[in-house]
Amino acid sequence: MTVNELKEKVLNDKSITKEEALFLVDANLEELASAADEIRKKNNGNNFDMCAIMSVKGGRCPENCKFCAQSSCSNADIPEYKVRNTDYVVADAKKRNKTGITHYCQVSSGRKVSREELAQICENVRGIVSETNLIPCVSLGLLSKEDLEELKKAGVKRVHNNIETSPSYFGKLCTTHTTDEKIKVMKLVHEAGLELCSGGIFGVGESWEDRIDMALALREVNPESVPINMLKPIKGTPLESYPYLSEDELRRIIAVFKFILPHSEIRFAAGRDIIEDAGISFFRSGSNATISGDMLTVKGVSLEKDLENIRALGYEIAE
Repeated sequence: MTVNELKEKVLNDKSITKEEALFLVDANLEELASAADEIRKKNNGNNFDMCAIMSVKGGRCPENCKFCAQSSCSNADIPEYKVRNTDYVVADAKKRNKTGITHYCQVSSGRKVSREELAQICENVRGIVSETNLIPCVSLGLLSKEDLEELKKAGVKRVHNNIETSPSYFGKLCTTHTTDEKIKVMKLVHEAGLELCSGGIFGVGESWEDRIDMALALREVNPESVPINMLKPIKGTPLESYPYLSEDELRRIIAVFKFILPHSEIRFAAGRDIIEDAGISFFRSGSNATISGDMLTVKGVSLEKDLENIRALGYEIAE
């Protein structure tokens, strides 16, 4: 078994096995990254997708995800506000319009939004559609079939719902909902004719086997976009003392995920701001998408720096 053999297998539209994915964990990193970049070129071309997120509702959440500043098990200082109105959201979206940003995602704190909150978010979506060229996305928790139908009717094109980690490790990070509940929503997203964005968080104590099991679980639901987030420990959360992952380990995660999910956009998200080159090496290792600007509760990388770096790599960015 070699990296080149597995690359050729993937390029011929054949899926690698768990055993083959585990082999890649110990493969030469530069060879692996180069092979993942070839897979990216074949399946995604030179298109680069940039998205922006905005917190449409903030505050303490009843869920107990250990990595999140807004969770019920956190005592981090966080702002609290009700669902933003359409004027606020559209004004923010207009700032991102025609800047290289393609997708614009409203993200809400909480297990799921209420009917009244959903109605306001749908109104916000209609405003984004009428006032900008951005593609509306949402991240609203455990949505129902009816919720998804309303969001689609309003103009939503993509729904985010992270699997976070492997099904077997998820219970160590959160006990107030399950992987099965998340996967149910993911399947409903595609059944509704919407695109799916689902990835997870790394550096939370998971093993390499957990990472691969996570990617294999995602392969079953076939997300169009797969965010790769590095834990940025936040004071007041149960994981506040966890160390950052190394740049090499993050590059390997991205490359291995590209082998397992060759047609998905691998979106290097949280953690880029602490990388010396802001992620350039990752965009040569199988990733062709990112979130530009700040995340929900941690800082990101400026849009101006992203545009300069990504264009220098020869990628094409929508205007």
